[in-house]
Order: sequence, then structure tokens, then C-alpha cells
Amino acid sequence: MSLKIRLARAGAKKRPFYAIVIADSRSPRDGRFIEKIGSFDPMLKDEDKRVVLNAERAQHWLGVGAQPTDRVLRFLAAAGVRERAARNNPEKAVPGKKAQERAKAKAAASEAPAA
Repeated sequence: MSLKIRLARAGAKKRPFYAIVIADSRSPRDGRFIEKIGSFDPMLKDEDKRVVLNAERAQHWLGVGAQPTDRVLRFLAAAGVRERAARNNPEKAVPGKKAQERAKAKAAASEAPAA
């Protein structure tokens, strides 16, 4: 059985409230879960009260092999329970080949009349 640490939605329409739960990966989002280890209320303005997490239980479930979702991994990293893998992509800002060729052609065209 593969375990996930994920959010289960609750609350009224347009007033979301999420429980941070341990669930089997095959169970539905708002369905059966094993344990509730915290909550997330995105409507709160106070950053400190927005996420409530039992770090000890989260650490236990991570040790057992539960895999957190991306959003829950952010909460765990903020709580100091687990570090997020760095998403460093140094090639992201480099333009593509065509854009580089256009930039070279434009630079060459602007230098030619100036000389």
C-alpha cells in the first residue's frame, strides 16, 4: 500500500478549508484516510495560523514511507520537517537557438550602418 500525505478539501462553496491527511494513494481526495495530521486554511490572513501541522506525526509517516504531494512538501519544508529538493534550472533563462540567431542578426545589422 502506497501512502500519500495530501490535502483533503472541506468547507463550504468558495470557502475552502483543507485537512492534511495520510491516505492510501488509491483512495479519493476527500475519501477515506488513515490519520489527520494538520489543517490548512487559505482564507486566514495571519500566516502563522494558516497552516497547523503536527510535525512529530509527519516525521513518523515520512519515516514509514509516505510521499507528500508538492503543496504538502512546501508546508513540511516551512515547518522544518523535510527539505524540498532544489528546483534549479540554470538553462531556463537562456533563449532558444532561433532567438539567439535573431539577436545576432539584429546586432550585426545595427553595427553595419553605424560603421
